[in-house]
This record gives sequence, C-alpha cells and structure tokens, in this order.
Amino acid sequence: MEGLIPLWKEVGMTSHDCVFKLRKIVRMKKIGHSGTLDPDVDGVLPVALGKATKVIEYMMNSRKVYTGEITFGESTTTEDSSGELINKTAVSEEITEEEVDRVLSSFEGEITQIPPMYSAVKVKGKRLYEYAREGLEVERPSRQVTIHSFERTSPLHFDKDKKTARFSFRVACSKGTYVRTLAVDTGLRFNLPSHMSQLTRVESSGFTKDQAFTLKEIEELFHSDKIEEALYPLETVLKSLPSYTLSEEEYGKVKNGSLLPLEDFMSSSENECVFYYKNQAVAIYGPHPTKDKMIKPIKVLRNELKV
Repeated sequence: MEGLIPLWKEVGMTSHDCVFKLRKIVRMKKIGHSGTLDPDVDGVLPVALGKATKVIEYMMNSRKVYTGEITFGESTTTEDSSGELINKTAVSEEITEEEVDRVLSSFEGEITQIPPMYSAVKVKGKRLYEYAREGLEVERPSRQVTIHSFERTSPLHFDKDKKTARFSFRVACSKGTYVRTLAVDTGLRFNLPSHMSQLTRVESSGFTKDQAFTLKEIEELFHSDKIEEALYPLETVLKSLPSYTLSEEEYGKVKNGSLLPLEDFMSSSENECVFYYKNQAVAIYGPHPTKDKMIKPIKVLRNELKV
C-alpha cells in the first residue's frame, strides 16, 4: 500500500499517537506524518504510507492554514490555554475592531519569530520544552517565517467578569510558524498579555478539513476493503514543482540514476524537476553540485511502476 491520507487529528492526541494507531489499523510500519500538531490542537495531519514517505519533506514545506481564537488580558507559560496563568491585566473596552484588524494585517509578509520555550526546537542538543520543565530559560534562535494572511473572523467579545477580550482568526502561513507566538505578539502591540485560546489546522499540504478522515473512519474503510477511498497518490503534493514527461528511452536512463544534460530537461532557474513516466512520478532531479550543466537524481520515487 502506498499513498497519502489526510488524517483529522483530534484534540488530546499527539501526532505520534495518530501514527502509532494508524500503523495498527492498516498493519504496516512505514508511515510518517508531515508536521507535528500539539495535543490541544485538532486539524488536518497528512500522513504518508509506504513509498509516499519519500515526499514527506515536500508536504512539510507547504503552507498551512489555521483558524483559532486569541484572548487578550491573560498570558500563560505555554502561550496557549494548556499552560499556567502567569500574567493578568484588565482589558479596556476602548480597543476597537479596526485597531485589531490593523495590527493583524501588519504581521503579513516575512516576519521574525522566536520559538516559545514550550516547543520542540533543539538548543545544544536538548528540546526547549525540556529546559522549560526544569524551570530554565535559554537563548532561542530566531527564525524567518511568512504570514500570507492574518484576519479577524468574529466580533471582538469583551468578558466583563474576567476583564478579558477575545476574537476568532484565520491565518495562512509558511512552515515553521508558531501561531501561539503570533497570538502573544498580537497582544504585545496593545501592551497586553495574551495567549492562543484555541487552534485548528484546516489546511496542510494542499489537503483541507473537508477531505480529512478520522482514525475511526479510516478503520471502517480498511475493514470494509475500501481504504483506497482515503488514499491520495504521492503525486498530489508534487503538483507545484516543475515537471517533465519522459520518453521510454529517457525513462531507462532515469531508472538507472544517470546524469543528464540540464538544458534538455530543466530551466537553468529551476532547482528541482519531477520526472513523470506513464503519468507516475518516478524521480526528482536537480543541478549537479560539481558538474556544470548536468543534473542528477535528488530522490528516486519509484523503481517499479504501478500497473
């Protein structure tokens, strides 16, 4: 079995839990996912089975879309609702929705983020969350991410009892973006503590919420011999890359991993090209690092074609 399944990860499960359970359902070990979701976050978690695991890096590089909620007036240790409350400030009802919209749009484009202490980023061989659990704070490397769009999707709701304010949002962003940190940085623009009070990933690797299957649904399909209904071909996540359709003679060379002249197959401005034969992706080629005007296989996807 090979292919991609847009899995719907439920709240309370880790991404590793999902893969572990999926392995038991479909009875195969070669399964990987395309990007971790925190236990408190639900949403689309594309997984790859069999030979499709070779394209996981391309799945991870895709843009992500999230919906969620930001709460002004309270900050937590983890920057989301699962953490302990560490700061509380009454929110003035003078804040307007227009001000919120201006702040959100100001984040669009390329921005610099510092990963939260409760994250899986490694510093000196140790995960940041391990330092955090020990009560230690270390210097964290900044990273460049891209915010394609960031918008408010609900009215700004003031809670007079808690003296907080909250609103729903939708953000489309590049890989590596910490939406929790985006929520905290939004509050800072108003000199307020804040946190991400809810988050759902609605799109990843080109798969949307409407296409996703729960583990229960996948199990039912598998036992009914209908698992193909949940499988997408690995080519699905390669559509955005330049492509070339091989002749039979050319396929023979690619199958053997031969070096090829760049000008016959790729533009000099391209870094990668997916080679197709009989409508199946067989290899990804790129410029040779030392041999000018030649290309070499970066990744062999299939040695044998599906009939």
